[in-house]
This record gives sequence, C-alpha cells and structure tokens, in this order.
Amino acid sequence: MIKYILRRFLISIPVVWLITVASFTFIELAPGDAVSAMIMQTSSTSLGNISAAQLERLREMHGFNDPAYVRYFKWLKGLSEGNFGYRFRDRKPVAKLLVERIPMTLELMAVSLVIACFLGISLGVISALKQNTSIDYILTVLAFSGVSVPVFFIAMLAIFVFSLNLDMFPTSGARTPAVPFTYGDHIRHLVLPSLVMALVVMSDIMRYARASMLEVIREDYITTARAKGLSGWHVLMGHAFRNALLPLITIIALKLPWIFGGSAILETVFQWPGLGSLFVDAAIARDYYIIMAQLVVYGVAVLAAGLLADILYAVADPRIRYE
Repeated sequence: MIKYILRRFLISIPVVWLITVASFTFIELAPGDAVSAMIMQTSSTSLGNISAAQLERLREMHGFNDPAYVRYFKWLKGLSEGNFGYRFRDRKPVAKLLVERIPMTLELMAVSLVIACFLGISLGVISALKQNTSIDYILTVLAFSGVSVPVFFIAMLAIFVFSLNLDMFPTSGARTPAVPFTYGDHIRHLVLPSLVMALVVMSDIMRYARASMLEVIREDYITTARAKGLSGWHVLMGHAFRNALLPLITIIALKLPWIFGGSAILETVFQWPGLGSLFVDAAIARDYYIIMAQLVVYGVAVLAAGLLADILYAVADPRIRYE
C-alpha cells in the first residue's frame, strides 16, 4: 500500500504541473487584467480619470508588460518556494488569504458532507427496500429535485423562507457584525448554507445508494443468507450494505473536491468567507495570482480524493489489494 501511495504521489506531480499550465493559459486568454479591473472598480468614469502613461506604469509595476511565459515561470518559481504571489489591490500575500479562508470552507464542507452522507445513504437504502411504493416515489422525486434545481435558487429560496419570513437563521456571513464572537451565533450562521449544500450533495448520494442497494439485494448470496435463517438486519448490514458501499465510496470521494471547489455560488449567496467567495472576487478583479493558487489547490483536492477512494476501497473490501 505504501508503494502504491508513493507511486500515485509521483504521478500526481506532472498532473499538477499540467493543471497550472492549462489554468494560466485560460487566464491569459481572458480579456483584461488586474490593473484595468482595479481602475474600473475605483473610477466612476471607467478609464477616463487616468492617463495612458500612468496606466502603463501600473502594468509595468505589476509585471503585465512581460511576455506570458516569463510571468508564468516567475509564478512557478515563486510557487516552488512556497510563495503564491499577492493580491493586487492591497498586496496581501495569497498564502495568507488561503490560510484565512480554507478553515471556513472546510468547516462548511465537513458539516454538509456528514449530513449528506447520513441522509443520502439512509434514504437511498429505504427507497431501495421500499421499491415501487409511495415512499420510494416521494424519495425519488426529492432526489431528482435536488439534482435538477440550481443551487443558487435553493439557497435564495431557503433565505426567503427561513431567514426573511420565519426569521430562524441569519441571511449571510459567518457571525453577527459588531457582536462578540460566540459559537452559538456562528452555528446559527452555519446551519442554512450547510443544509442547502447537503441537500444538493445528498440527492446524488441517495440516487446511487438506491441503485447500488437494488443491485446487491438481488444477488444469489443475499438469497442464500436469507435461506439460512439470518435476520433481516444481519442480511442488510452484514451482507448487502457492505457490498453496496463500494460504488458509494467513489461518489462520496469525488464529491469532496466538488464541495471544496464548487461552493463558489453558495458562498457568494450566503456571503460565507471561504475559498468560493474568494475565487469569485478574484475572478471579478482579474487577480490571476489568487485564481492560479486556488486552481492548484482544487487540482490537488481532486487527486487526493481519488487516492482516498482507492484506499477506502481496500478498507471496505478485503479482497482488494494494491501490490
């Protein structure tokens, strides 16, 4: 197993490098740069309040007049030294921004994933065991609704119902401004975004749990176990569920980077101070240092999720060995 993990790690190095090349290429092809974005945000008359010479000096100061490949290799050299660059508008180190934002995203991701896995697997198994009943139809409609409805619409609907009408949860942020921090206040801010994200992730997990469970309970060894007189609970958990879990490991593991990187819309709607909202702000500001750093982080998260799925395969199924 150690050799397998080491081999996967070595293979991941050129993959991460290709991610940086592709990311920088697409950023370079995008119109505008950080200087023009800063001018647009600070000037009510667009570029009319600054001379061409001043604009040129700003671009020279930030290195935008260098060829693209020179800027890329400067960034790559800094990355090898642990320097992700700086935010253009205030020259704050990107590494510091990531350290500030990652815990908030991880907190939202962890709570959402735990809720989604518990509800998704439980409801998926119930739906499979109650196949073609009213319970199965209701849960199937719920699952497809969660997959089909855009996450921003669910988020705004949740804010409208639970925040504006029922006044149960705050509308945005991670804490109440101008109020001393308390864990109770923070949890109240966390509940709504985590439930919305959990609903979206749960829908996929529920569908796959139902399909996997239906496939397993029709196998001959399940019939044999029942014929031996084993209790229904023992057959379900000891034989059916453990084998149905293998496909779910892939789905859940691949949901980790989706939550990690795909939370931009949700964090923006709820103004949650995580990586997603930082990415949106950086895209608007054409701040390619932040964008590049986050794309590298997301790429590493995808590779790590794939490796985690392989390891969990071996844990769930003793027959799987990585020599």
